[in-house]
Amino acid sequence: MKIISYNINGIRAAIKKDFIDWLKFESPDVLCLQEIKAMENQFDVKLFDELGYKSFWYPAQKKGYSGVAILSKIAVKNVKMGIGNEYFDNEGRVLQINFEKLSVISLYLPSGTNVSRLGYKFNFMDQFQFYIDNLKEKYPYLVIGGDYNICHKSFDIHDPVRNKNVSGFLPEERLWLDNFISKGFIDSFRHLNPEPNKYSWWSYRANSRVKNKGWRIDYIMVSKNLEKKISQSYILNQVYHSDHCPVGLELDL
Repeated sequence: MKIISYNINGIRAAIKKDFIDWLKFESPDVLCLQEIKAMENQFDVKLFDELGYKSFWYPAQKKGYSGVAILSKIAVKNVKMGIGNEYFDNEGRVLQINFEKLSVISLYLPSGTNVSRLGYKFNFMDQFQFYIDNLKEKYPYLVIGGDYNICHKSFDIHDPVRNKNVSGFLPEERLWLDNFISKGFIDSFRHLNPEPNKYSWWSYRANSRVKNKGWRIDYIMVSKNLEKKISQSYILNQVYHSDHCPVGLELDL
């Protein structure tokens, strides 16, 4: 099973940048999207149908903001939208599709751009952890692809010293990710790729992407019991529809 996660930073803008051609070429079995920034009636969903995908969309209530989606070539048993908390679910941040033995989640964890949003982020993190702790009892094989908006280690960010007090690299955020992983998950990319300077997001400012001054904030986390099934994991840093790039995983099921 080939799974890709991608913060697309606007599905309508990406479609104008040949996103459909890229998807046809890359052809994942499952594609998790974040920050779609659109309702289903604002773009042509049939573009995905024509490539053999069943698509599931969970936009934010606020137009042009947030939202997640999952495309699947594999028949889906059922779908779950949100975590059951309206305060967070209004922003369209968690979408889950279930197969016979495996569940895939598209996650868009909030950024902490100011004091109020940082508080919102930490509250969401706590609620999401609680949700996943319970979900694991029902679905022991989980894949959570998404924009976590957290750099885990110092080699996951181009300048750990200057960014030590910036949301996305705060000690408390990194500790949360430590704890999340310790409760039964594997960072699939790091599992096979220990080398530094591998990023998934770059600021549009100061030619950051060309200079590779980035952050690795996009992950595909997998349940610990899938460890031996991970055959490949990678970052597709030559894909340019967004300020993020896709991250990929292949499971030998």
